Amino acid sequence: MNMSAPESNPKFAWRELAQKGPPRRSVKERVSDFLEVYGIYDEETAREQASRCIQCPNPTCVQGCPLCNPIPQWMQLTAEGRFLEAAGVLGSTTNLAEICTRCCPSDHLCEHQCILDGITEPVAINAIEQFLVEYAFKHGQINLATPPPNGRKVAVVGSGPGGLAAAEELAGKGYAVTIFDAGLLPGGLLVDGTPTFRVERSIVQRRIDVLQKRGVKFQLGRKLGDNLALSDLRSGFDAVYLGFDSRKSHPLQIPGANLKGVVQALPFLLQKTTPVSLDLPAIDLNGKRVVVIGAGDTAMDCLRAALRWGAKEATCVYRREATEMPCSKHSFQDAVDEGARFEFRSAPVAILGTGSVTGIKLLRTEPAAPEVDGRRSFQPVPGSEYDIEADWIVPALGFDPVPCPHHDDLSALSTNAWGGIVVNSMMMSSIEGVFASGDIVNGPAMLLNTVRDARKAAQFIHSYLCAKKTAEAT
Repeated sequence: MNMSAPESNPKFAWRELAQKGPPRRSVKERVSDFLEVYGIYDEETAREQASRCIQCPNPTCVQGCPLCNPIPQWMQLTAEGRFLEAAGVLGSTTNLAEICTRCCPSDHLCEHQCILDGITEPVAINAIEQFLVEYAFKHGQINLATPPPNGRKVAVVGSGPGGLAAAEELAGKGYAVTIFDAGLLPGGLLVDGTPTFRVERSIVQRRIDVLQKRGVKFQLGRKLGDNLALSDLRSGFDAVYLGFDSRKSHPLQIPGANLKGVVQALPFLLQKTTPVSLDLPAIDLNGKRVVVIGAGDTAMDCLRAALRWGAKEATCVYRREATEMPCSKHSFQDAVDEGARFEFRSAPVAILGTGSVTGIKLLRTEPAAPEVDGRRSFQPVPGSEYDIEADWIVPALGFDPVPCPHHDDLSALSTNAWGGIVVNSMMMSSIEGVFASGDIVNGPAMLLNTVRDARKAAQFIHSYLCAKKTAEAT
């Protein structure tokens, strides 16, 4: 049996080619603005990096992707230089791909599951995906098709990732879709809370422009239960999809948490990132010392934003080791490079100050026995308290769900213990024809999970309306 030598066999390209990340702007340049940090591969690099995929028969990267993205398929096409075909395969499973890839913690998902991870660097799946979607936009190959109208209308409540994904799916099946949102700008948390160095507003607007070209309409400043009644949506549309953001910051529960100068992560980011005027206290960071509590991607966003807004110091406090941080590796490295400081194995004990924040008291921690989920726990080190100075404290401890409004005609919706909408196996609520997914059903979740569930909900809406049409015809 003749076998190609490793040097001439494409399946061994990963041995010869190191993983190469996308181009990155210099620290000096990027900390002076809020533009995106990462650039896009050129065609040669995209092909080269895609050739590192070994096309394994059991692609664990697909299993690691919430959208079950057929990664090997479009990776092979990319390696062959068939970029538009590759982008088409990508688009068959992924809505808002240009946004998903910018927000995806790929080092915890597909790239972590890549069979090469641990042997060498995994395939640069995220960077190749971003190359493909931008290549498609550049060459005018983004789907703008408007199928013949099927005569049915669907209302979508919420213009965040879930609402946009559901609208895109439904528009592609011929439905007349109208998106309603309480905000004055479409995009939900993509524009109200996500720093533009992660996703520039122009990227979000570009996708909204695509949806509008496909016939999707937007009605902004319309809040469900306030100036938007569910009963009116039900009478004016054939189906309703509820996919609005519903989350609040998890509170910091230590002495001093109510001092002036303690501000939650989302309001902290929101005041400085949204172009809409907000009724929030002024936050002056110029020359100030900022302490961020937590180590997720939102915490990294706060650190990096603080430095761009002129903070003298931006320090992260995390109770575990650096290797256990839930944020993506890229977010952490970017924060380090941009000047953020880190206090690992430290837990907050109290916020210091009289009236206003002057510092924070911390306590050293050490590893303890694993918890039920297998993750290593931690315990305090007695007598290890120490203080650091601070002017602003930003808790970034994750998000809690916000109950669905339960007044007027919304009271007919069945909800669970925390107030989330209860849905059946077809994502339909207790009210026929009203579907829901995302935060308002499952609580705060990763963007990719939100998009995945919105895609499913759109398919169930389509199935429901087709069955209803058939029943009406008999």
